[in-house]
Amino acid sequence: MRIAVRSQPDNAPHPTTKAPRYRCGISKICPEKHFAFKISSGAANVVGPKICVEDAVLMSGVKNNVGRGINTALVNGRTGELIETKYHDLWGGDVAPFIEFLKKIPDGTIVCMATYDDGATKLNDEARKLISELGSTVINSLSFRDNWVFVGGTGIKTKSPFEQHIKNNKDTNKYEGWPEVVEMEGCIPQKLNE
Repeated sequence: MRIAVRSQPDNAPHPTTKAPRYRCGISKICPEKHFAFKISSGAANVVGPKICVEDAVLMSGVKNNVGRGINTALVNGRTGELIETKYHDLWGGDVAPFIEFLKKIPDGTIVCMATYDDGATKLNDEARKLISELGSTVINSLSFRDNWVFVGGTGIKTKSPFEQHIKNNKDTNKYEGWPEVVEMEGCIPQKLNE
């Protein structure tokens, strides 16, 4: 009795054990009519924040479009396309331009925010109210050198499920004077109607 043993040719494809890669490097695939996102705050005053939506890095230190304060990326809620990126220095700068920026965000816009270094010193009640109207519940307790990331939008009727916050606390800070980086990922529902 002969047993035939088949060997694979050297050029045959080998099975791979590599994990699948999803948009923005998140851990799962987003359902239809949702945008994948990943966002991280800055690390101390050294590494800037990063905002990615639908596999497009919108803001990062590599792109050289981040700065001290609150970094914001505005995204079209229907198409997922970038509208604008901007950062506002809320430690050494003036809050007035930030307030004007917030007031001019078009309806149907997804708003992604991440702090870097310090995003709270110059925040006043008006700026905090405008951000809370985008769905933030943490903005009213954001303080000096806290790390915070948030995704909300204009016309949101409830609190956003996309918000993370780490308090600046000298006893628990990862870096001297700053808490560890806060990172968040998920799937943002597409805005289907106006």
